[in-house]
Amino acid sequence: DLKTKIDQACRTAEEFTKLYYESLDKRRYLISRLYLDTATLIWNGNDAQPITGPEVADQLTFLVKVGGQVKYDDKALKPFNQSFLIAALGDKWKIVSDCFRVQDVLENVN
Repeated sequence: DLKTKIDQACRTAEEFTKLYYESLDKRRYLISRLYLDTATLIWNGNDAQPITGPEVADQLTFLVKVGGQVKYDDKALKPFNQSFLIAALGDKWKIVSDCFRVQDVLENVN
């Protein structure tokens, strides 16, 4: 039923984001293991992306949206958002698509 699917999606999103960001912070050299070999990674690209290809044909697939703040070196915190399309591959979740965008503040917009 719908409630069960929503609960599963929420649990999966929480577990996946914890794994992803802990890996990014502490074991960056292993981060590629979370991606399919054919995965797409978009860095500050377009704000809308098509879903293409047969990568997720009959697999359980979730869209996970994340927002937060990121800090590079000694620079100020910047807000970001990230969207993952993840698909079940056996007992693991693999990233099919990852779109990361830093949200720079526009100044003096008239």
